[in-house]
Amino acid sequence: MSAAPPPPQGDRAISAFLDAMAAERGAARNTLEGYGRDLIDFAAHLSARGTDLTSATRDQIEDYLAACDALGLARSTRARRLSSIRQFCAFALSEGWRADDPAIRITGPGRAARLPRSLTMAEVESLIAAAPRAGRDAAEQARNACLIELLYATGMRVSELVGLPVAATRGDPQVLLIRGKGNKDRMVPLSRPARDALTHWLVLRDNAPADTALGRLVAGHGARWLFPAPSAAGHMPRQVFGRLLDQMAVLAGIAPARVTPHVIRHAFATHLLEGGADLRAIQTLLGHADLGTTEIYTHVLADRMRRLVLDHHPLARNSGAASVSDPSDISGTRR
Repeated sequence: MSAAPPPPQGDRAISAFLDAMAAERGAARNTLEGYGRDLIDFAAHLSARGTDLTSATRDQIEDYLAACDALGLARSTRARRLSSIRQFCAFALSEGWRADDPAIRITGPGRAARLPRSLTMAEVESLIAAAPRAGRDAAEQARNACLIELLYATGMRVSELVGLPVAATRGDPQVLLIRGKGNKDRMVPLSRPARDALTHWLVLRDNAPADTALGRLVAGHGARWLFPAPSAAGHMPRQVFGRLLDQMAVLAGIAPARVTPHVIRHAFATHLLEGGADLRAIQTLLGHADLGTTEIYTHVLADRMRRLVLDHHPLARNSGAASVSDPSDISGTRR
């Protein structure tokens, strides 16, 4: 009986793992790229110590995490790297590349409990009003208005927004079908302003003169995308939209550092919750697999309500009382 072939090493092992993640779990490209970067870094660490990914021990994984800590890497980065290593080790075990899973009992650094940043409704309205002013011509103005209206109306991830197929937006739809993480589809309703902005952009997009940059994109590489662009994918890259959002923020009088696509996604969820929306409904709209991810927004509201009491309650507004150094200590506002 012939011996089993040795497990693949180095780049081959990582490639096999990434192929499996893409085929079996439908992992998004950004997720796969993150796994790849983390595992390449870990493999380099092991190689310098005379071992490899499929032979790593628990002590060697913990040594790597300690080295990452010594380099000053953020806790969230270290937690993500451990997650990548765990996924790989579980895969290696299932493939018979090794007889154990050395990462299964390692406790990671965890993620910092951090409330998501958001914007007020007034700030979002200012951003929407400023969006057309970031465009150089009527087509860009309509595109920018459509981008921001769709983002705030649906709470889409930026990759979902820029990668929208134009076919999904035809016929003045009242809902959009969005393909999210893990190739899972979800339906999100469109507000009337978002539908109006979408209709206006489609008219200009579809009728762009053939001798213009937009006309050439629509007729060629970018034909299938709502937001065509001269990129490898054929649609607007996330980074380009991020820079565009910076311009909108400046025009709206908001610090660009406070405005990102994810912040607008947070604003969508927070404003819905403030308006009385059910947490389960928000989970569905955001495409969260776990309700626990959505529950962070209840903490945002709790924090706002706490500050509302401290700022406006007559017994908390410091009528001769000592000031409160820690705003989370509500009991300290009364003497």
